[in-house]
Amino acid sequence: MATNGVGSKELWRHSSPQTTQIYDFIKTVNKKHALSIESYNDLWEWSIAEPAKFWEDVWHYTSIVAHKPYERALSSEQLLFPRPKFFEGSRLNFAENLLYPSASPDEDSVAVIAATESDREYVSWKELRDRVRRCANSLKEAGLQTGDRVAGFLGNHTNTVVAMLATASVGAFWTGISPDTGVHAVLERLKQIEPKILFADNASLYNGKVHGADTKLRQIVPGLPNLELLVVFDTVKSYEFKLEEVAPLQGKVTSYSSFLATARIPSAPLEFASLEPDHPVYILYSSGTTGAPKPIVHGALGTLLQHKKEHVLHCDIRPGDRVFYFTTTTWMMWHWLVSGLASGATIVLYDGSPFRPFDSEGGCGEMAMPRLIDELQIAHFGTSAKYLSILEQASLSPTKHPHRPVSLETLKAIYSTGSPLAPSTFEYVYSSIKADIMLGSITGGTDILSLFCGSCPILPVHKGEIQCRCLGMAVSVYDYAGSDISTSGEPGDLVCTRPFPAQPVMFWPPGPVGAEKYRKSYFDVFGPSIWHHGDFVRLNPQTGGVVMLGRSDGVLKPAGVRFGSAEIYNVLLKHFADEVEDSLCIGRRRDGIDTDETVVLFVKLPPTYGAMDVIPLDLAARIQATIRKELSPRHVPAIVAICPEIPVTSNGKKVENAVKQILCGLNIKIGASVANASCLDWYRTWATAHP
Repeated sequence: MATNGVGSKELWRHSSPQTTQIYDFIKTVNKKHALSIESYNDLWEWSIAEPAKFWEDVWHYTSIVAHKPYERALSSEQLLFPRPKFFEGSRLNFAENLLYPSASPDEDSVAVIAATESDREYVSWKELRDRVRRCANSLKEAGLQTGDRVAGFLGNHTNTVVAMLATASVGAFWTGISPDTGVHAVLERLKQIEPKILFADNASLYNGKVHGADTKLRQIVPGLPNLELLVVFDTVKSYEFKLEEVAPLQGKVTSYSSFLATARIPSAPLEFASLEPDHPVYILYSSGTTGAPKPIVHGALGTLLQHKKEHVLHCDIRPGDRVFYFTTTTWMMWHWLVSGLASGATIVLYDGSPFRPFDSEGGCGEMAMPRLIDELQIAHFGTSAKYLSILEQASLSPTKHPHRPVSLETLKAIYSTGSPLAPSTFEYVYSSIKADIMLGSITGGTDILSLFCGSCPILPVHKGEIQCRCLGMAVSVYDYAGSDISTSGEPGDLVCTRPFPAQPVMFWPPGPVGAEKYRKSYFDVFGPSIWHHGDFVRLNPQTGGVVMLGRSDGVLKPAGVRFGSAEIYNVLLKHFADEVEDSLCIGRRRDGIDTDETVVLFVKLPPTYGAMDVIPLDLAARIQATIRKELSPRHVPAIVAICPEIPVTSNGKKVENAVKQILCGLNIKIGASVANASCLDWYRTWATAHP
C-alpha cells in the first residue's frame, strides 16, 4: 500500500466508487447547480460555502417526510448563538420518518432484529408500527402530552425502540439511561428534567447473570416526585419482579401488558403530531465536568437530517442493509443506530456482553460478535475502539479461527468511536478481520448527537486517520489564540465555523439559565460565532484526514464511555469527606503509547494521615468500590494515587486541563491562570515515573 508524504499509509479504497450513493449525490448537485465537483474535498468545500443549498439538497436527496413544506432552508449562514433556524415553516414528525421512510421495504420484511446472549427476536415493519401504535395510544390514555418528558431505564431491545417512537409520535421528549447506571447518576440526570412516565426493565442479562432492577427502582422512584407512572417490561421472563414493592406511587406502577390494556379504543390508529422542525425529540446529558450533567435537548429535524446524511452519504447504508452498533441506550450511538430505520435499513439491537456466549471449550468469547455478524448477515458493524483493541491484543483472526471460523461475507463496513483508534488497530482490522472493508473511525459527540468527522466511501482509509470532515460541517483546527492552523498539520482545538442543523435546540431548563449553560459550553472560548467542541485534533493537509488526540477539557472517556470528573468528585465528597481533603480526576492517553484512556484519580489526604507517598490500599479499594456502586463499573479509576497539592485558578477552580496535558505528554503551554503553578512540577515528575 502507498504511503503519502507525511507517513500516513493507505490501507483501503473502494473498488467501484461510482456505485456509491455519495457519488450519485455529486452528480445530482452538479446537474442542479451547474457545478463541476469531482472530488470529495470539492463537495465538502461547496457544502460549507453554500450551507443553505447543501442542506436543502440533503433534505430532498434523503427524502424527508414532512406534513408541510419549508419556506426557507436556513435563516442565517453565519454560525451564531443562539442557533439559526433550519427549514422554517415546515411541519413533521420524527417517529413518522423512522416508521414510514420513503425507502421503506415491504411491510412484512424485517425492521428490527433484537439479540441477547441467548435469544433472537425478528420484528417486521408491520409489527413494529403496530407495537408503536398500541404504546402511543396507551401513553395518551395516561395523559401524556406534547412537551412532557418520558424516561427509559432500559436495555437495548425492541421495546425500548417502541417506547421511544411512541413518545416521539405524541411530541413528548425521550431520555434513555442504561440499567447498569448507579442510582446517584440516574437521579442526578432525571431530577432535572422531571419525567412524567418512566419505562423500566424488570431485570437485565449480562455475562450470563441476571441483574434485577427492583432494588434500584425502589430508590429511583421516590427521588422523582413528579413521576406519575412507572411501566415495567417483563424483559427477563425468569425474574420475579414484585410491582407492589417497588415504589410509593399510589398504585401508579404497572406491568407493560396492563399498561397496553388501558387503551379505551384498542384499534385506534397511530397518529403523528405535526410539529415544528426544532421541536425536541431527545434529551441527552453532558459529562458533568463542572457540576451535575447538563441536559442537552436535540431537535427532531436536526437529528433526522444529520443522521440521514451520515447514513446515506457517509456510510452508504441502503434500504434492507442490516446495521449494528454495540451500544447502551445512554450513549449517543444508540440514537444514531435507531435512525437507520429512516433510511429503510434493518437495525440490529444487542443487549448483553460482547464476549458471550463462551466458545465450546469454555474459553473467552472474542468470536461472539464475529459469529453474530455471520448469523444475522450484518453489513455495517459499529463498536468502540476499545473492543477492536481487545481483539487485536488477542491476535484474533475470525475467518481463520480453529473452531468454527466465520466468513464475514456480508460485512461492508466497521465503524469505531468512543476513543481514538490506535494506528496499529487500523492495520489489524485489514490484516486479520477483512481486507476489503471501509473502516470508519468517526467522531462527534453527545453535544451534537452526530458526527463532525467520519467515513467516506469514495475516499481511501489511511492508517491512524479519520477519513474526512463530514459534509456541511465546517470543521477547523484553532490554536489557543483563536488562529486557524488547519493547514499547518499542528495540533489544536476542533471548532466549527458555520451553522449545522444538529446544534442542540436548548439546554434544560428552558429559559435564561439553560441558555447561559448552552452558551458557556460551546461559545465561551472563541466567541458567539465559533463552536468550540473540546476535542484536541490534528488535520493532515495531504490527505484531509483527521487525527484525534483526545479531549482538550476535563471530559473522561475510558473505553469510549464519556463522563465528567465532577461525578467522581461528588461521590468522594459524599462518602469520603473525612478521609480525602481534595482530589483531581484526569484521563490519560498518550499518542502512540496508549490504546485507550486511563482514568487517574489523585487524592490529597488530610494532615491526620501524616507524610505518606503511597495511598493506603484499603482506602483506594473503598474509593473504587464506592464509585462502582454509586455510578457504574465504567467510572472506576484505574489508578488512585496520593498527590501533595491540587492546582487551582485564582478563584479556586481545579485546573484539570493542565495536568491532563502533562500526563498525556503534550508540550502545551500552561496558562497563567494557574494560581499555584509550581505544584505542576510534581505532576511532571509523577508522569515521568509512571510511563
